Amino acid sequence: MNDFAVETLDIVRTFKDGDVRALDGVTLRVPRGEVFGLLGPNGSGKTTMIRILSTILTPSSGSATVNGIDVELDPQRVRQSIGLAGQFATVDENLTGFENLRMVGRLNHLEKALASSRSRELLGEFGLADAANRSAKTYSGGMRRRLDLAAALVADPPILFLDEPTTGLDPQSRQDLWAIIEGLTQRGVTVLLTTQYLEEADRLARQLVVLDHGHIIAEGTSQELKARLGTTVLELRLTSTQDAAAARELLASLSATFSNIEGTVLELTVNDGPAVAAEALRRLDGASLEVAGLALREPSLDDVFLSLTGHRAEAGSAAEPARRSRSQKEPA
Repeated sequence: MNDFAVETLDIVRTFKDGDVRALDGVTLRVPRGEVFGLLGPNGSGKTTMIRILSTILTPSSGSATVNGIDVELDPQRVRQSIGLAGQFATVDENLTGFENLRMVGRLNHLEKALASSRSRELLGEFGLADAANRSAKTYSGGMRRRLDLAAALVADPPILFLDEPTTGLDPQSRQDLWAIIEGLTQRGVTVLLTTQYLEEADRLARQLVVLDHGHIIAEGTSQELKARLGTTVLELRLTSTQDAAAARELLASLSATFSNIEGTVLELTVNDGPAVAAEALRRLDGASLEVAGLALREPSLDDVFLSLTGHRAEAGSAAEPARRSRSQKEPA
């Protein structure tokens, strides 16, 4: 068995007779026992990659192994090694929480007694024991998502694929799910997480790959990615968009890597925040440009994505090509 839980080599996936390249030569190496993040907006290729690794789709070219097993040569063994939870809970609303998990256990060929005991164990672990005998239709969105994640773990797989698992959740439910995901890696589970939430990637993932339009545009730890920009982001709020544009021209030489305007706010990445802020104020005062506000902060992953792509992480297209091309037959 190789050293990686998941390994892909030059994966390409096309749709619409090759006109759409959802993935274009993507190579990944996911270490065992940690959270590995695929970061990018809708349409970047994240979900297409998860579908290939979970054997729902086949690659147009390239190769992939999961738990050392080739996804095309032995898809059944791959499916036995993974759990999968997507953006929307797939529980049966007419069954109770316990019945949902027990059904999944039986579908995974667990003995009846083991399926029942495993279901009770997971319901307790995921904070759903009190709701175990309630119909899933009475569950909140956060509870359904936790039940869906528990269902992916009934067969105790060593590798878990989470495709934007916190989409649509309220902040507290998102925090609860993050804590559960962190606990999984402490038990040795490998988690491949796709997300477009910068905060989520920053908190959970040890290693990150940033995708945009099917290409890897950056990879490394969150700190390594942030370090590409500079140590500090200087935010200056001007009184008008015209003044913000003028300030950008005036202060361009202060930042060698990245500047951005959103409305009346100008952002510059710099390496000596306080000194640069003082110089920026001196220049703006000399040009009679009024500053309504100033802040210094650490760069975020959103800053990284914006500098790499020219748009925010949430500014992608409405859907992955795999979702748009429903008329195209997808291999099981």
